[in-house]
Amino acid sequence: MSTNEPNRAGSGMDRKIEKQSRRPLYIGAAIGGVVLLAALVLLTDRTSTSFTLDGQRIRTGEVFVGMYEDFIPLRAAVEPERTVYLDAIEGGRVERILVEEGAFVEEGQPLVDLSNTSLQLDVIAREAEVSEQLNNLRNTQLAIEQNRLSLKSDLIEIDYQIVRLQRLVNRYEELEGNQFISKTEYEDARDELEYWTNKRGVTRESQAQDERIRLAQIEQLNSSVDQLEKNLTLARANLDNLLIRAPRSGQLTSLNAEIGESKSRGERLGQIDDIDRFKAVALVNEFYLNRVRLGQQAQLEFNGRNYRLEISKVYPEVQASQFEIDLRFLGEPPADIRRGQTLQLRLVLGDTEEQATLLPNGPFFNDTGGAWVFVLDAEGAVATRRDVQLGRRNPSTIEVLAGLIPGDEVIISSYSNFIDVDRLLIDR
Repeated sequence: MSTNEPNRAGSGMDRKIEKQSRRPLYIGAAIGGVVLLAALVLLTDRTSTSFTLDGQRIRTGEVFVGMYEDFIPLRAAVEPERTVYLDAIEGGRVERILVEEGAFVEEGQPLVDLSNTSLQLDVIAREAEVSEQLNNLRNTQLAIEQNRLSLKSDLIEIDYQIVRLQRLVNRYEELEGNQFISKTEYEDARDELEYWTNKRGVTRESQAQDERIRLAQIEQLNSSVDQLEKNLTLARANLDNLLIRAPRSGQLTSLNAEIGESKSRGERLGQIDDIDRFKAVALVNEFYLNRVRLGQQAQLEFNGRNYRLEISKVYPEVQASQFEIDLRFLGEPPADIRRGQTLQLRLVLGDTEEQATLLPNGPFFNDTGGAWVFVLDAEGAVATRRDVQLGRRNPSTIEVLAGLIPGDEVIISSYSNFIDVDRLLIDR
C-alpha cells in the first residue's frame, strides 16, 4: 500500500506538467498556422496572375513608325459670319407682318409695322409748337419792319426840319447882322435847329437800340424754331421706327411677332443672317486652353472634298470645363452647308511633320494612364504585362517613348476586367 501511493502521486504530477507544457505549443502552432494561411492567401492573390480571356472580346494594335499628328477632333456648328438682330426701337402694337420667317430680304425692306398712339400724339403736339413759334417769328419780323419804316419816316421828318431850319438860321443870321430882325428871333430859330438836330441823334440811337433788341428777339425765335424742328424731326423718326425695316440684306431666320401683340422698346423681334459667309463655332476642353491660339488651322472633309479653316476668335471664358472658339473658312466654304449643321473638324495643335514610334489609341489608356500595357507573344496566345513610357497622344495614336518596339502587338481595348493580373491567356 505504501509503495503504490507514491507512484500514483508521481504519475499525477507528471501528467499535470505535461499538460502545462503542451498548451502553449498548441496555441503557438495555431497562431503560426493562421499566419501561414494568411501569407499563402496573400501570396496566392498576388501571384495568381493568369486570366483566361476570350480572344473575340479584345482589340489589338501593332506598334509602328509613322508621322505623328498633333491634333484634336472638334464638333463644330455652322453659323453665319455676321448676324443682325431686329429689336423694337419703339414699343407698340403689331399691326402688320409684311414678310414670312425664312424669307430672303433686301436692305431697307419693311418687315413689321407697329402702331403707337402716344408717339402719334407727340408728333402732332410738336408740329403745333413749331407752327406757333413760326407765327411768333413772322409777327416779330413784321413788327420790326413796321418799326423800321416808322423810324425812317420820323428821320425824314427830322431831316426836313433840320434843312428848313438851317436855311432859316442862315437867313436870320444875315438879317440879324443888318438889324432887320431882332436878336431874339435869330436865337429862337437857332435853338429850334439845335433841337431838331439833337432829336435826330436821339432818334438814330433809339432806332439802333431797337434794331438790336429786335434782332436778338429774332435770333432767339430762330433758335427756338430750330430746336422745335429738331424735336419734331426726332418725334417723326420715333414714329417712323414703328415700321421695322431690314438693316441689311440676308435671310430672315427668326421672326417673333404676331398681329395684335404688344412689343416693348428694345424687345427682340428676330434676326437676319448673312448667308454669303459662314463660320464654325466649336467647344474645346479647357485642358487645351493654353495650346489654342488665333491663326491655328483646322481641317474639314466634307462631301469628298477637303477644306481649311483657321481660328478667328478665342473666348477665354470657361463654362462646364469648355471654352468656345470661332473658325473662319480659308477660301470658299462648302456650297451646301446650312446654319446649325454639324461639322467634324481636326484642329492641328503642333507640327505634323514629325516621325515617331506610335501605338494605336484605345480605351486601355484610361485604365493604366499609359504606365503599362499587355503585350501579346508571337503566337498571340499569351499577353504579358509590360511597363512602358508613353508621350503625346491624339484620338488615333499615342507616341511611344520607351518599353515597346515596332511590331509589338498590344491589347488596346479596356483592361477594366483584368487590371490586377500580370498575364492573360488568350482563348482563340
